[in-house]
Amino acid sequence: MKVIPIQAARVPAAPFAGGPLTDTRGRWLRDLRISVTDRCNFRCVYCMPREVFDANHPFLPHSQILSFEEIARLARVFVGLGVKKIRLTGGEPLVRKQVPRLVAMLAELPVEITLTTNGSLLARQAQALADAGLDRVTVSLDSLDDATFRAMNDADYPVAKVLEGIEAAAAASLAPVKINMVVKRATNDHHILPMAEHWRGSGHIVRFIEYMDVGSTNGWRMDDVVPSSEVVRRISERWPLEPIDPNYPGEVAERWRYRDGAGEIGVISSVTQAFCASCNRMRLSTEGSLFTCLFAQSGHDLKRLLRGGASDEELRAEIAAVWQRRDDRYSEIRTAETAKQRKIEMSYIGG
Repeated sequence: MKVIPIQAARVPAAPFAGGPLTDTRGRWLRDLRISVTDRCNFRCVYCMPREVFDANHPFLPHSQILSFEEIARLARVFVGLGVKKIRLTGGEPLVRKQVPRLVAMLAELPVEITLTTNGSLLARQAQALADAGLDRVTVSLDSLDDATFRAMNDADYPVAKVLEGIEAAAAASLAPVKINMVVKRATNDHHILPMAEHWRGSGHIVRFIEYMDVGSTNGWRMDDVVPSSEVVRRISERWPLEPIDPNYPGEVAERWRYRDGAGEIGVISSVTQAFCASCNRMRLSTEGSLFTCLFAQSGHDLKRLLRGGASDEELRAEIAAVWQRRDDRYSEIRTAETAKQRKIEMSYIGG
C-alpha cells in the first residue's frame, strides 16, 4: 500500500473560496468516513480472510493511529469544507476503547454521526453511544442462518448475539437500524428472501450489497456477484416492490418500498450499476491517510501535516486540494484485470 506525502505530491489547485467543494467531475464533498481501527474480531471471508489476517498479521501500533483529539480536529476542518455526515468505521470500530468519548467530541459539530459495526459489541455499548450523541447505526449481518453466518464471519460468532445488538440499538433510539447483507452467489444468496421477510414491518432497513473486489485478498470473481437487479426481482416476486427517491443527492443505496406498506429495502450496486458519477465520499484511514475512493491504490498522508505543526487553515487547504484533483471512477471502468490490481484493504480504509 502506497501513501503519498501530500506536500511532495501536491499539484496546484484553485483555492477553496466557499460554496460546495467539487472535484474534477463536479462531485461535491458531503460524506466523511473515518476508520478508527484496522483491527476486527471477525475474519469475514470477503473482507479479512483468515489466511491473510492470521495471528501474525502486523496491525498498526497504537502510536501510529490517530488519537481521538486528532480525529476531532480533522473532522472540524472537514465540516468547514462542507461535510454533512460522518460515519465511524473500522475494522470493527467498537473494538477500540472509549469510542463513545469520540462520538461525544464529534457531536459538538453540526453534522450527522453514524457508525457501522458487525454488532458483536453493540448490545453493551448502544446506550452509551446514543447518550454520547450518535444518530444512527448500521449493522453488518450476512445471514440469519446460524451455520451460514458463522462460516462467513469465520469467528464462530452466533447470529443471536448480533440480533441482541440490533435490539439494543433500537431500544437506545439509534433507529432506524440499517442491516447490511453482502450477497455472494452460492454462499448466502439463498437467504435473501428470509432476510427480507425477517425485517419486513420492523421499521429497520435491510440493504443488499453486491460482493465487491475491495482490497487484494478476497479472491473476488464476477461469477460470485449477485446483481442487485436479481435481488430486487426475487424479493418483488414474493412481495411487490416499487422504487422511491433517494434521501439526498449521492446516496449510494437505491431505495425500494413494499407496496403493502411493510417498509423498505435498499440495494447497493457498485459492480453492476456504478454510482461513481455521484460519489461524494472521502475516507480517512486509521493512521491518518486520506483516500478519495474505496478502491484506491494510494492515499495522502494527513498525519504528517497534523503532527508536523500544520495550522487548521493549512490542513483545510491541503484537503481541498486533494478533493479538487479527484477524478476517481473505478467502478465505471472495472475489468477482470483491474480487479486483480493491488488496492487498499477495506478493513484498513473502512467500508
